[in-house]
Amino acid sequence: MKRTICAVLALILVYVGLCAVDYYGSGEARKALLAAGKTGTLTVREAPAPANDNGVITAQEWAAVYPEITASLQANADNTYRISYLEEDPYLTTVYAGFGFAKDYGSAIGHSYTLADVAQTKRPHPLANCLTCKTPDYTKLVNDLGDDAYSLDFNEVLGQMHEDVSCYNCHGNDAGNKGELVVTHSYVTEALGAEMDKIAPAVLSCGQCHIEYYFKPENKATAMPYDSVAAMSPEAILAYYDAMDFADWTQEATGTRLLKAQHPEMETFLGEGSAHKGLLTCADCHMADTVEGKVYYTSHKLESPLENPALLDTCAKCHGSADMTAVVRGIQAGVTAREKEVGQALKEFNDALAAKTSAGVSDEDLAEVRGIYRSAQWYWDFCYVENAEGAHNSKLAYDCLDKAAALIEQGMALLK
Repeated sequence: MKRTICAVLALILVYVGLCAVDYYGSGEARKALLAAGKTGTLTVREAPAPANDNGVITAQEWAAVYPEITASLQANADNTYRISYLEEDPYLTTVYAGFGFAKDYGSAIGHSYTLADVAQTKRPHPLANCLTCKTPDYTKLVNDLGDDAYSLDFNEVLGQMHEDVSCYNCHGNDAGNKGELVVTHSYVTEALGAEMDKIAPAVLSCGQCHIEYYFKPENKATAMPYDSVAAMSPEAILAYYDAMDFADWTQEATGTRLLKAQHPEMETFLGEGSAHKGLLTCADCHMADTVEGKVYYTSHKLESPLENPALLDTCAKCHGSADMTAVVRGIQAGVTAREKEVGQALKEFNDALAAKTSAGVSDEDLAEVRGIYRSAQWYWDFCYVENAEGAHNSKLAYDCLDKAAALIEQGMALLK
């Protein structure tokens, strides 16, 4: 009933003519005004002068220009829910043994805590490249220094960082006052080049950080393991790593050179089987168009559609009157259950391979099985670390888990 009343009031605002409004950005509210022939005014104001020596305009400084947007960005600090994946899924300590994620792996609590998270984690991080997506100050440092910034000492650089993920990351300094989106991370431009034009700006802006990436062995610079949208599949990325003989670490117990997937949200969203690519963007589902008085803007409080009725209404365009909360929860429950099932099987595969390694079976005899384990772990991890739990692209999630399960079965048969 409340949602119906809100919809009626919105229509009244549009059609009765009470909309001598200011609007920020290019959200649905702005489009509705323009479609109705109303005279909304795009609010464009001068960018404030940056106070920091590094030249980054902070959210606090932008607040004097766009107070509503900045307040919504700062509302991300309300998210303090955190879980330990190592406690929730104990098999992870075996699967990730020998790597930092076996020591500390908890859910991130949002953009307002990125610096605190990376500073407090028990995972070792000797170099500044761990700050790649944690603060606009480091993004600006890379843009100023180039790849040399990646191999600087972590603690030394951390002391120079002032702000968590903020306006500069997605808008730079020049475009923020116009609501335009900018790719500020140079490794994206280096990897994709003209291919960026194939990705909606409101996807690529988030995808600058919500991707699979690796650190180049020669200089520890952040890099993406593909050069096109077509090459973003988990199969193609695995082939990329195999071709360059790359590994994040060698697991002592199994003798296997392993990969650690990051958080491939963009690759999953744009991947084969996605029902959402081409129809929606990250902003459509996670950043609500908002009305305050006579100001229309896109909220920068990042939310699950299941937590905000205005965002959930986006689903109705394709799903009609379906109970989308139940639909999405069902997808996530199914994918999570399958993740746990395959993850436990991967742990058992790991134990069996470790036993053979400990027993002195030769590297030559175990080479094939280790290759199978590497691939199985990669496909399982690609799904496990993608934060939507199947909601972005359930087909790809299940495909990865099914591939992992088949490889585990193949490897176990060889060991026996």
